[in-house]
Amino acid sequence: MTPPAGRAAFRAALRAQPAEPPDPATVGGAAPPAWAWHLATALHGLLPSDVADDWAGRLHTVLAQPAPAGLYAVHRWQAGTVLPLLARTVHAQDTAAVTALAGLHTSAEGGTPAGRDRWRPALTAVLLRLHDAAYDRSSAYAQSHTGARDFALANGFSAAEADTYGHEYARLSSDANARAFAESHAQALGEALTDAYATGSPEAYADTWPGAQARAVVRAVAGTAPPGGAASAAVRLADGLVTALRPGEDPASRGASGRRVPPADPSPAPTHRPRRTD
Repeated sequence: MTPPAGRAAFRAALRAQPAEPPDPATVGGAAPPAWAWHLATALHGLLPSDVADDWAGRLHTVLAQPAPAGLYAVHRWQAGTVLPLLARTVHAQDTAAVTALAGLHTSAEGGTPAGRDRWRPALTAVLLRLHDAAYDRSSAYAQSHTGARDFALANGFSAAEADTYGHEYARLSSDANARAFAESHAQALGEALTDAYATGSPEAYADTWPGAQARAVVRAVAGTAPPGGAASAAVRLADGLVTALRPGEDPASRGASGRRVPPADPSPAPTHRPRRTD
């Protein structure tokens, strides 16, 4: 299979989003590990259309080469791209949790991984913040308000009273639901990721639904960024994944076009819109 044909087949596989990586013989030799394939299909779907296929070509080129062993690329991606991006979504007093987890990933990248007793609390602290920020409060609030207002109207409240009741109910229920959402994800993912990182197992990491985690980061950034923040976050995550898989480069050092860009650039996001963010 010629290189152009292999890249075209690889892009087609990304669009189809099969659960398992394609056979390398059918995509010109690209052989992504399962965890990287899960991330690649998720990120390709989130990228703006004007960069998605070019990014897929870059990823194909990298995956045609031997991948870094174990979870080395995961730790580089998390420390160099994911966590600096996530730091934008938390309050100033919360950045210490992100910094602490980034330090564990950096140590693991350098060959000194931490034990379960350090991974679990560090992961839980960040996962709580991530999924709290990723929770769709606006939709939940609107749905709760409408339901509570209509209930009040059906039970003799005036329009003004029903609207006030609806807002109070929506505020209380949305806050409670956001906490439950964050806590349940932190509990389940915290245990699974702790096992993966403490054992250095790519198979265990693939079982933590890496693509869903990437989507959560994009939603979290979109909720605290200017318009276009979701697309900007997806581009940074995708760029970071490609460069983390390429030995000897900083995960955030190159942009979608191949040009070098600074990590976690705080400048306003571009106005691209992703095809989907769920």
